[in-house]
Amino acid sequence: MSSIQHLINTTFRPEVLAMSAYKVADAQGFIKLDAMENPYHWPEDIKQAWLAVLKDCPINRYPDPEARDLVKLIKDVYEIPEGFDVLLGNGSDEIIQLLLMALPPTASVLAPTPGFVMYKQLSDCLGLTYLGIPLLADSFELDLPAMLAAIQQHQPAVIFIAYPNNPTSNLFNEAAIREIIQAAEGLVVIDEAYAPFAEASFMPALGQYGNLLVMRTVSKLGLAGLRLGYIAGNPLLIEQLHKIRLPYNINCLTQLSAEFALSNKALFDQQTQHICQERARVFAQLNQFDGIYAYPSAANFILFKTPKDKATAIFAAIKQQGVLIKNMSPQGGLLADCLRVTIGTPEENTAFLDALSHSLATLAD
Repeated sequence: MSSIQHLINTTFRPEVLAMSAYKVADAQGFIKLDAMENPYHWPEDIKQAWLAVLKDCPINRYPDPEARDLVKLIKDVYEIPEGFDVLLGNGSDEIIQLLLMALPPTASVLAPTPGFVMYKQLSDCLGLTYLGIPLLADSFELDLPAMLAAIQQHQPAVIFIAYPNNPTSNLFNEAAIREIIQAAEGLVVIDEAYAPFAEASFMPALGQYGNLLVMRTVSKLGLAGLRLGYIAGNPLLIEQLHKIRLPYNINCLTQLSAEFALSNKALFDQQTQHICQERARVFAQLNQFDGIYAYPSAANFILFKTPKDKATAIFAAIKQQGVLIKNMSPQGGLLADCLRVTIGTPEENTAFLDALSHSLATLAD
């Protein structure tokens, strides 16, 4: 064994050594429809107004450690119920990490699967026990009896439920989620990253359940480059997360940019409406292809099933035509033979549909 390998083996925790790094595909030169981003740029006049705001940003000083102006604006714009507090993170990923770092090493974490990969990735990294409860195969709905049985048996410290779910794009049954919240003795985090596209939220329910936290991100609204997420809940719960949040985790440029953007919320609402309209068009056209089944979506992406054992070949053929989507099939299980496409601009969506059509025709020859 080399000296460097010995150093690695004796320095890092076994959980870290056993992991693989999260990989992001190189999208340079492609129509990028793989990461659930908002495809629209800001109008030129909005850009100029934003740059004017940034011009006087005091980057020689540390930012407000609690981003108080931004927190207040988020509470107002997104109608956080009175009496509840908000913590900001460097994307929702940091908030998930903070939550899990706060748990004792013997804690377990529960989530439906397939789900957002960071729930498991960060749980594994911290040596926590991760419990993935499979969704129902025919509907991607929560398996409520299995969820409740796992809660009773393992008493998880945290349960994550994405609403809508990533990567299946559906909204789980609201009554089932409420039953899970009531059955849980630990925290239940409703991850509403795609709430703008779903017109459904548990935010108004914060006052009904003491163990409920609602997490969101501004990434899907067109601010992915800012890396800003937030979580709302009882101030006593949020206080515990502040204890381990790194100071100045939201830089001054992000704070000012987010404040400016949220003050122009009407622009994002309009873009969201365009995306939802395109989602309906793409969904309808996908289901016109022989051998393709698109699952109903309440998010800004669509998961679709391809003919058996063809997903990777179709993915590669689409990529060869300059369009990058996400190949979910290697994850196996319920995602076998599945691909996922983000809803882009009308032109990007048409390019994807044309590429898919050509790929299916070529593979059929």
